[in-house]
Amino acid sequence: MGRGRPKAPLVLTEGDRQVLERWVRRRTTAQALALRARIVLESATGASNTAVAVRLDVTPQTVGKWRARFLEVGVQGLLDEPRVGRPRQVGDEQVEQIIVAALEQPPPGGATHWSTRDMAKQVGVSQSTVSRIWRTFGLKPHQEQTWKLSADPQFIEKVRDVVALYLDPPERAVVLCVDEKSQIQALERTRPILPLLPTTPTRATHDYVRNGTVDLFAALDVATGRVHTQLHSRHRAVEFKRFLNHLDREIPAEFDVHLILDNYSTHKTPEIKRWLVRHPRFVLHFTPTSSSWLNLVERWFAALTTKKLQRSSHTSVRRLRADIRAWIDAWNADPKPFVWVKTAEEIFDSISSYLQRISDSGH
Repeated sequence: MGRGRPKAPLVLTEGDRQVLERWVRRRTTAQALALRARIVLESATGASNTAVAVRLDVTPQTVGKWRARFLEVGVQGLLDEPRVGRPRQVGDEQVEQIIVAALEQPPPGGATHWSTRDMAKQVGVSQSTVSRIWRTFGLKPHQEQTWKLSADPQFIEKVRDVVALYLDPPERAVVLCVDEKSQIQALERTRPILPLLPTTPTRATHDYVRNGTVDLFAALDVATGRVHTQLHSRHRAVEFKRFLNHLDREIPAEFDVHLILDNYSTHKTPEIKRWLVRHPRFVLHFTPTSSSWLNLVERWFAALTTKKLQRSSHTSVRRLRADIRAWIDAWNADPKPFVWVKTAEEIFDSISSYLQRISDSGH
């Protein structure tokens, strides 16, 4: 039986071997070039294309291609051929300079952050080049995010308590996320709001007249997404007690009621504590300080704000109240629960990872 066409022997000079081994060892070598160097080095041992392919987890055709290229051209044959089109105008050194400056160096003139125009002038490239490099490496000097880490000494215990209610709620119980959206203003635009047109967004004047405020108490049912609400003119312990009485009437007596809420002082007054003693089916679970993200009703407040309040104009508190009630009725006609997915341990790992990142950054 034939054994196939015999292969031309592949013999390496000492210079070729040094170049190939350097390409394999060097960390900055492109992966494709390092693989080609390994193919030639393995082929120089006398192994067949099939044996080399098995060792390097490639196809025999790939081995044959680069073996033949080396025999024909030498080590230069393993390099990629020049691409069609204009050669690069910005070298790796300039790219590195732009990235390092954006991350580590303050801009001239005492500015707080770089602009593409300032960076282009500093480095000597075009503004579009800086913009393209920033996009490639995900740099956004013009943006800033705020964050705050809770200093609550019971942070871990409270997170575990609240997350457990989300992921594994108790049987025969209703879990409600409770909070107040205070001082909702009835803002009347000084000119009519202009409608949406092709190529033109909705337009409204930036100035307005204040016509009073209202406070919204809300309790989001974690399981169903339905919201229990009351509107008041203030948000004291008296109003909070009225809201608790409202929940007591709304929720069937056979269910326990677990309330997730923040550490606002009106939630902990002696009057509220006495009310809780008289209503033992109500259990309060407090989120850690500075941790409003843990309360799902904040998601609902955000939807109310962006979908209703931000673009509304109200000539009176009465009209504001009517508008809010109508939006709540529409929500409760087709409620959609917000689903919590992260475990407490995943939250702690995420916080720990972020703290490690900012610690390593030197700030």
